[in-house]
Amino acid sequence: MESSSSSSSSSFEAVVTQIQGLSSSAGDISRLHSILKQADDSLHAESARLLPALDQLDPSNHSLGFLYILEACSSGSVSKERATALVLTISRFISSCVAEQIRLAPEKFISVCKRLKDQVLLLEAPMRGVAPLLTAIRKLQTSSEHLTTLHPEFLLLCLLSKCYKTGLSVLHDDISEVDQPRDLYLYCYYGGMICIGQKHFRKALELLHNVVTAPMSTVNAIAVEAYKKYILVSLILHGQFSTSLPKYTSAVAQRNLKNFCQPYFELANSYGTGKITELETFVQTNREKFESDNNLGLVKQVVSSMYKRNIQRLTQTYLTLSLQDIANIVQLNSAKEAEMHVLQMIQDGEIFATINQKDGMVRFLEDPEQYKTCEMIEHIDSSIQRIMALSRKLTAMDEQIACDPLYLAKAGRERPRFDLDDYDSVPQKFNI
Repeated sequence: MESSSSSSSSSFEAVVTQIQGLSSSAGDISRLHSILKQADDSLHAESARLLPALDQLDPSNHSLGFLYILEACSSGSVSKERATALVLTISRFISSCVAEQIRLAPEKFISVCKRLKDQVLLLEAPMRGVAPLLTAIRKLQTSSEHLTTLHPEFLLLCLLSKCYKTGLSVLHDDISEVDQPRDLYLYCYYGGMICIGQKHFRKALELLHNVVTAPMSTVNAIAVEAYKKYILVSLILHGQFSTSLPKYTSAVAQRNLKNFCQPYFELANSYGTGKITELETFVQTNREKFESDNNLGLVKQVVSSMYKRNIQRLTQTYLTLSLQDIANIVQLNSAKEAEMHVLQMIQDGEIFATINQKDGMVRFLEDPEQYKTCEMIEHIDSSIQRIMALSRKLTAMDEQIACDPLYLAKAGRERPRFDLDDYDSVPQKFNI
């Protein structure tokens, strides 16, 4: 028994020595990677005794070896007392490790980062995982267009800790490379919720739209919950909701999503009448349903937006109107409440108006933007440049897919057979 213990101890010490000696050049690191792969099972078998070994390694110089040992150390069950030390160790490693080395074993790195997320949730301190996971994403990414498995984990911690602004930092990237479909669903769903938290409803709608219209073979819970929020955000942003999904939406989603979201469709129908009392009654009747979906706060914002929508309609009919008249027409309790709504809408750029404090009259104005300032021209130009870059990217992706052997094989199997008579007799010109 003692010889077995000493044998495993000596073999483990040998691995540590090899990590220290084979972490300088690319060739050495490649050899080390092969050794670590072979030793992986034995490292997991000795996981309880590995933690002191980390003190012998430098996470910046021995990143790959440190990662293998840290992953083995953190693989077992962890008590709440030990979780604090583990969170600190993993956070320091993420901060110090070298991207080129950890990318050699991405699954190990992802496992360690997910372990960090689990531990901060165990400690009920999600904020402690936000900064380390953002660093981990940037080190794991091959480019800013790469969506990693860690993106959803990071956004979840941002949601739980209400670090919405930090979460926004990864939502402005144009994603074109995805590791797993589920990662995209969760990234867009959590991202949409973060944008809702910041009242960035346009971006929220875009992200939720991506979940609902993404390819799917069966309806999934993420798409259903995203569709509920998509309906609510549409009402807040546009004052209406289109029941028909774009034609590129999967047939499964087009057929089934509505069945899971019936109260939300009825809410949209009630909103469309423009009658605030009917809408409030409907919300009160279905309060428990919206509450169980964790959407009651968003539903209340929908109700509030109807007041704004009705005030916006007045700008199309009247040039001037008293605050009391606005309160009566829109069904607000007082002229003071109408004034608060109008002032907020002016501040948010939703209407253009002035209020005469002496007589309580509101004067509605035209949009003052002439679209010829330097700032506006720069904004338009940057938008055009971004669209052109996106067009080039789509063309390149289309060409890449058209040459993909798997795609060609599948397309060939699905293409109907033709007789010779079906082909045009006139020779066609081809660019080779």
